[in-house]
Parts: sequence; C-alpha cells; structure tokens
Amino acid sequence: MAAGMYLEHYLDSIENLPFELQRNFNLMRDLDQRTEDLKGQIDSLAKEYTANARTLSSEQKLSILRQIQQSYSKCKEFGDDKVQLAMQTYEMVDKHIRRLDTDLARFEADLKEKQIESTDYDSTSSKGKKSDSRQKEKKTAKTRSKVKSSDEDSSPKTAQKKVKLLQPGEFNSPTANFGNVHPSDVLDMPVDPNEPTYCLCHQVSYGEMIGCDNTDCSIEWFHFACVGLTTKPRGKWYCPRCSQDRKRK
Repeated sequence: MAAGMYLEHYLDSIENLPFELQRNFNLMRDLDQRTEDLKGQIDSLAKEYTANARTLSSEQKLSILRQIQQSYSKCKEFGDDKVQLAMQTYEMVDKHIRRLDTDLARFEADLKEKQIESTDYDSTSSKGKKSDSRQKEKKTAKTRSKVKSSDEDSSPKTAQKKVKLLQPGEFNSPTANFGNVHPSDVLDMPVDPNEPTYCLCHQVSYGEMIGCDNTDCSIEWFHFACVGLTTKPRGKWYCPRCSQDRKRK
C-alpha cells in the first residue's frame, strides 16, 4: 500500500475526532457548572441551618439536612459522570494512536519488502548480463579457433577436426526465500523508558494483543503478528515458551 493511501485512510479515521473531543469537553464543562451550582445550594442550606438552628423545629431541621444530603449525592453522580467522560476521551485518542503505530509498522514492512525485491531483481539482472557476456565470449573464441585450425592444418583429417568448447552452462541466480516481512519485525520506534514492553519482540503495546493463560508467564502479553495469529483462538492459549515448558512436563 502506498504512503499516500496510508495517510488518506488515517486522516479519514480521525476526521470526526475533533468534534467528538469538543463534545466531551463541553459535557464535562457542563457537569462542572452544575456541580458548582449544587455546592452553592449546599452552602446556602448550611448557613440557613446554622443561623436558625435554635428556632427550627425537628422536622424543618431534618428537611434541610435531607436537601443537603441529596445535593451531595448529585455532586457525586456528576463527578462520576465526569470521570467516565474523561476515560472515554482518553480511550478515543489512544485508539487512534495505536492505529497510527500499526499503520507505521505496516508501512515500514512494505518499504523493507520492496527494498528486498529490488535488491533481488538487481542481483538476478546483473548475473544474467554476465551470463550473456560469457556466452558471447565463448562463441567468439569458438569461431576464432575454427578459422585458425583451417588455416594452419592442411590435411583432410586435420581439417575435419573441430575445437571442442564447453557448452554454455546454465547460470541460474540463487533464489532467496525471504518470507513475508511482518510489522512486528520492523517496528523500530523510540520507546518511552517509563512505558512497559511486552511480547517476544520486547516492544510496547500496539495493535491487537493476546494474553498467555499461564499465570506464571513472565511476559504475559503478545502481539498477534509475533506469535503467528490473525484472530483470537478459542479456548485457552499459551505462548511458545509456556507451550514448550508444558510439553517437557
């Protein structure tokens, strides 16, 4: 896939991101305002209670305390909603970051694969040219030897002799099976020293990952591509190391 195609797809995916972020920020700002209004009501009720505590009846005191309690409960609900919105906003941005990391890995893999194919083609082409050059030299040498033999030798038997030349061999270029280059093999991006690494490749979390069902696994999480997976397997799954350890037992 061309670089322009990767960029176009990524820009399409984040086209609505600014509007979604703005909506969440507006909702959080509205929750803040409603919380501040409730806090003002709580202050007013508290001042009323303390100023008229001696003259208020028990039912009036209880009513004011219930209103204060309800206002505090509402403030807590607004705070929980704001936390949920903040987490949703973070996940929204993090999802696009993970996709960008995956697209970068695939793009670098495509570049590396094209470089390998170009190198292999150049090697085959140069060897083919050398083979043609050698064949032409041998044909020229064969022609010269025939002329020289007919000039120097006068006897019929000698004239009938021919110079025996080696037949041009088959110059087959060696073929190298490089296999499919995967994004996890070329992911060489700067890593935050404080960010944990996972998988056999010791890279940070990106793309789809799967956890080893061995509770004592030292790595725990693996990239799909690094362990040869394209979809989530059914049932329990063990990483290559843990699978070998289970077979030994």
